[in-house]
Amino acid sequence: MAYDLEEQEQLAAMQAFWNKYGTMLMVLLILAAGSYSGYTWWKRQERVNAAEASGLYTQMQTAAAAKDNAKVQRIAGDVRTKYAKSAYASMTALTAAKSAFDANDLKAAKAHLQWVVDNGNDEYKSIAKLRLSGVLLDEKAYDEGLKLLGTSFLPQFSGAVADRKGDILVAQNKIAEARSAYLAALATMDDKHPGRAVVQLKLEAIGGSVPETKAAA
Repeated sequence: MAYDLEEQEQLAAMQAFWNKYGTMLMVLLILAAGSYSGYTWWKRQERVNAAEASGLYTQMQTAAAAKDNAKVQRIAGDVRTKYAKSAYASMTALTAAKSAFDANDLKAAKAHLQWVVDNGNDEYKSIAKLRLSGVLLDEKAYDEGLKLLGTSFLPQFSGAVADRKGDILVAQNKIAEARSAYLAALATMDDKHPGRAVVQLKLEAIGGSVPETKAAA
């Protein structure tokens, strides 16, 4: 005999197993292969999209430096349409907002900033809300600006938020409250903070006293 009894039993068991589960195993193998192919395609496409979005962002920076607001706005629209889920969408929106603001197009600036507030990560949202509050200050929409500043921000923006609150309160002629806001801003800044001198000047301009500085950590 070509096989002994034990080998025949093993062969029979394997055949029975394959008859019972073979089709299922083949389906699972096909699905696994398909999933792997899909994953590798997705990762490759993700890299391609990132490279394309990066290229557009570089073009936007060049256009912004040349003060070509029309081109900046066009690129921002392209990035938002094609790469809305990438970090470049928020980055281009912030750049487009500044370009629009410099071109005195406050409506477009607000739209870009609001998009970041609605779609960006926490850091970009904080930046966008802070800048949007500045646009609202220029529009004299003081209550709306203060309401926005009362929303959540990352901790590292607390000084800038307090500073902007002070600016809005001064515009409302709420001097005592503005002093408190500027003092709160200074409390977050050591003597080497680049924005401290500006806040001090604002505080002194409305009759406030600058507290002693604290040493940098």
